[in-house]
Amino acid sequence: MKKTANANLFAALRAAFPADLDAIAVETDNGLAYSWRDLDRASAMIANLLDALKLEKGARIAVQVEKSVEAMLLYLATLRAGYVFLPLNTAYQSAEIEYFIGNAEPAVVVCTSRNAAWVAPLATAAGTRHVFTLDDDRSGTLLEVAASCSDVHKPATKSADDLAAILYTSGTTGRSKGAMLTHGNLLSNAEVLKDYWGWTEGDVLIHALPIFHVHGLFVALHGALLNGSKILWFSKFDPKRIAAKLPEATVFMGVPTLYVRLLAEPGLTREAVRNMRLFVAGSAPLLIETFDEWRERTGHTILERYGMSETIMLTSNPYRPEQGERRGGTVGFALPGVQLRVRDDQGRDCTIDEIGGIEVSGPNVFAGYWRMPEKTKEEFTADGFFKTGDVGKIDGRGYITIVGRSKDLIISGGYNVYPAEIEGYINEMAGVAESAVVGVPHPDFGEVGVAIVIAKPGATLDGDAVVAELKAKLANFKIPKRCFIVPELPRNTMGKVQKALLRGEHKGLFA
Repeated sequence: MKKTANANLFAALRAAFPADLDAIAVETDNGLAYSWRDLDRASAMIANLLDALKLEKGARIAVQVEKSVEAMLLYLATLRAGYVFLPLNTAYQSAEIEYFIGNAEPAVVVCTSRNAAWVAPLATAAGTRHVFTLDDDRSGTLLEVAASCSDVHKPATKSADDLAAILYTSGTTGRSKGAMLTHGNLLSNAEVLKDYWGWTEGDVLIHALPIFHVHGLFVALHGALLNGSKILWFSKFDPKRIAAKLPEATVFMGVPTLYVRLLAEPGLTREAVRNMRLFVAGSAPLLIETFDEWRERTGHTILERYGMSETIMLTSNPYRPEQGERRGGTVGFALPGVQLRVRDDQGRDCTIDEIGGIEVSGPNVFAGYWRMPEKTKEEFTADGFFKTGDVGKIDGRGYITIVGRSKDLIISGGYNVYPAEIEGYINEMAGVAESAVVGVPHPDFGEVGVAIVIAKPGATLDGDAVVAELKAKLANFKIPKRCFIVPELPRNTMGKVQKALLRGEHKGLFA
């Protein structure tokens, strides 16, 4: 792949398109086919639309739409035009969207036609000048306007340090933080993974992940595009249809939940995976039972890796046998260019197998949190390492194991759920004195939230009603699966709620 002086990520992706632009680039689950020429022309038209809006340098393009190839084209067009892409989970509701739009102050908001009636007023109130719609059936005002734009566009010239995307990630305070990722962050990580995971000519990717998340938007898409590889596109995860497509593919990426569901599919056989070379798992811990069952059933060993919104990918189990074995329950080694260390509470390096806080440095590590300089400073060490908030250890062979999270984070079906945010909404409800949300094991989602609530004196609460009220306010993946009303919460001598005891009490709830 020839290098370009322009550090714009799109320029690198475009340079990797195959010579035959009429070859199929994306084949969808509803029978559509897009050539590489289609991707080039359509992204140019949307980029020209954005340019015609005369946006300020560094303008944010906030996007909350269903998964579609056109949504991917909007991402590519945003990079191409030199603006900053801000993907938002499709499950977010009004209170969440109002915060993100107010905080990021996007110049453009793109939403579904179904949500436009409530998204547009929120955007207008926050000063957003342009609101477009985009639906998963190739309709919406964005495409209507772009249809009259030129299909030729010269990518904006960007430096490696220019912002390419902002991904919101919450903290234990419940206040969401926008992780600022540069063109250099994204391209350096994509190039490392291209080599480390052995992307090669003829590879075909099954893409069944959301594209508002690091795994689907950056790791999977950049991997295929930077290799000029065909994508088999699934708008939703459907284990039966995916199993049927496995013989046509070579690479699959999924969260542990997807592997569990595929294992329940009779069509998952050794014959079906005969052409596959790589199965990647991440975004949540993979149970060793799933790891072992997959290997026994398919003959393939899942490659587990570890990353974050702030860093993209940090570590990976080996792809090539000469690098070592893929070890279940570990996330492998630090990727080339990534420095990773484990330190104790006093800032001293941990010894072999000693548990401590994971800190990282490298070209993939984000530029900081959007408009939060103090928080950014707080999360970096004096010598420039990012404190991930994850707790882990490194064994004698260099394999890294994540053993917990320092901030009570729940990872449910690959999505981060922050208890403090949920507790904040519960505590605002009538009759609630206090609440605690903890994560417990779940056979399908890995972990789910359980809420334990204390009623105010004289008030009567119903657990199902608490859950129902939350469903009207928050994304479905954040909703606790159960809510218990109790007279008191366990506390230590300092009055702090002992969540470890609550987790232990409810750990068998879904066993």
